[in-house]
Amino acid sequence: MEKVYRLDGLDCANCAAKIERSVQQISGVEQAQVDFMSTKLTIVAPEKDIDRISDEAKAIVNKLEPDVEVNSVQTEKVEESSKGKIIQIVTALIALVLLAIFTPAMPWKLIAYLILYLWIGYDVLKTAITNIFHGEIFDENFLMVIATVGAIAIGEYPEAVAVMLFYQVGEFFQDYAVAKSRKSISSLLAIRPDSANLILNDEVRSVAPEKIHVGDLILIKPGEKVPLDGIVKEGHSMLDTSALTGESVPRSIDPGEQILSGFINQSGQLTVEVTTTFGESTVSKILDLVQNASSKKAPAENFITSFARYYTPIVVGLAILLAVVPPLVTGEPFYDWIYRALTFLVISCPCALVISVPLSFFGGIGGASKAGVLIKGSNYIETLANVETLVFDKTGTLTKGVFEVQQVDTTIDRKDFLRYVASAEQSSSHPIAQSIVSYVDQPLAAVSQLEEIAGFGISAEIEGHHVLVGNEKLLAKYDIPYKAVKEIGTVVYVALDGLFIGHLVIADELKDNVSEALTEVKKLGVKRTVMLTGDNRRIAEAIGNKVGIDQVYSELLPEDKVIHLEEELKREAKTAFVGDGMNDAPVLARADIGIAMGGLGSDAAIEAADVVIMDDQPAKISVAIRIARKTMGIVKQNIVFAIGVKILVLILGALGFATMYAAVFADVGVTVIAVLNAMRCLRIK
Repeated sequence: MEKVYRLDGLDCANCAAKIERSVQQISGVEQAQVDFMSTKLTIVAPEKDIDRISDEAKAIVNKLEPDVEVNSVQTEKVEESSKGKIIQIVTALIALVLLAIFTPAMPWKLIAYLILYLWIGYDVLKTAITNIFHGEIFDENFLMVIATVGAIAIGEYPEAVAVMLFYQVGEFFQDYAVAKSRKSISSLLAIRPDSANLILNDEVRSVAPEKIHVGDLILIKPGEKVPLDGIVKEGHSMLDTSALTGESVPRSIDPGEQILSGFINQSGQLTVEVTTTFGESTVSKILDLVQNASSKKAPAENFITSFARYYTPIVVGLAILLAVVPPLVTGEPFYDWIYRALTFLVISCPCALVISVPLSFFGGIGGASKAGVLIKGSNYIETLANVETLVFDKTGTLTKGVFEVQQVDTTIDRKDFLRYVASAEQSSSHPIAQSIVSYVDQPLAAVSQLEEIAGFGISAEIEGHHVLVGNEKLLAKYDIPYKAVKEIGTVVYVALDGLFIGHLVIADELKDNVSEALTEVKKLGVKRTVMLTGDNRRIAEAIGNKVGIDQVYSELLPEDKVIHLEEELKREAKTAFVGDGMNDAPVLARADIGIAMGGLGSDAAIEAADVVIMDDQPAKISVAIRIARKTMGIVKQNIVFAIGVKILVLILGALGFATMYAAVFADVGVTVIAVLNAMRCLRIK
């Protein structure tokens, strides 16, 4: 059984890691995870133990972070104001400047600086002391307290206060960046509808979307969010689809067309027949994907969490050795080496790494979501950034998945020709037959002696004429001479009273800008593109050549697709599979990374995929790869920058060339720069 709680007030990534480790150690816990960015604690345990474990988990949170409240995810979150923190920082900064200008005499100097130190550092001191009593010693609060109290002990009062003040400034910027990132995700969740207008007995009632059933009729007024997926029965309107697809241009909707929850109705009033319950609707699935995306950590995130856990006690030990060993060996005064050790401690705080790396991934997920690309976890960002082979399904992925009449050629009157063909096909449920019927906009004739010949076509009597509609084999069966047609698509031949009178070409149209999309992914470094399709070889190869696919495999069953994908995986290049249908689900799950077309894709495909393209456009694949690569670039920049600066200043500090102020830059300055760099991920396009 799974239980999820919200940890309100959790503003420290290292604290989140400590809570996670402690909850994982509770007896009976099968899995426990704290997602710092969404502030969610997820516990998986046997149903009989879940209540006990939940109570113990709450106690652990209260013990480690007394200021953090454990609430149900259903309760409304109260936003905290930052005004108090701003006032505290500004007041302390003014007081520090005044003290530096008007230096009081001793002992008033010590008292003045001590009061200011307690004013600005009270919460850090309180947290450090509380954690020590709880056995959690080595964290950033402990490092700040030891360094600043030590500075006061050796008479460096201004530096002690300045270090604590600028640490608080860094924390403020860190909290601001995290809050901004969380709000960017929260704005995506605003697509959740509050109510739906149910039409019942010619009356309209406002009810919760969860209470609507499949088959119910709902009314969507101009300006309202579409609450559930359905088919438009009445009305015409323009839809704002940007929340799901990232596209700013509105699209029109007419009766008979599918409408998805999460869209916004802009103009006309629509009557819609519901086709899914709220729990299975598009908007519900999007909400779930976005809210849980940051819970799947990338290897870089896991590395940083483990790094910080062992790094802090190591540097504390090195600082102690630096303060004690050199003066004992050389006979030099302890003061200089203690000062160096305190500087060493300030520099060593791992805040920049602990916060900026998960923040970068979180920003990348948010930026992708705004572009209409849902990435289900930061671990998939890292994989997507390294993709070298793209494998595509054809129908519904590169093509629209809708058969349409592309060409009509006849020796008789065109209207009569189409009426004969559509009349013969009107009772068939085959997609090709339905595409012909929908294409013909005129009354159809009555049909008698209809015979559907499996694998050949249809024989029928229409208005006293014998009509044959089918493939080449049908005309050959009746010994009717005809002219073979070599067109891309399905060719339907037609004969009237034993004479060939023409043909139609039925084809699945390519999606817009497919060739450009494949050219773009090649520019991004994708080395190989492959198509796997169940369609016949001639059509598959023609489409493959037209759009620029490197290798085409046709006439495949679903299990054949898996076999061919396995061959691609053996090339030891990261492989992504792009598909949309139910038969693509096994391949999507097997690929290094599965990319599903989410607008009209099957539920099974979307569930099995790691990345979902919300507007079904292949052009978004290059957008997703570009976002993933830029996000990973920013992550690597932050890791190299933070570790590089710290190592440099640590060495300078140990050698006596770095002051406490340089240490403040190496800690607070690096943190602020890394966090601001991480926030660039929110603006990636």
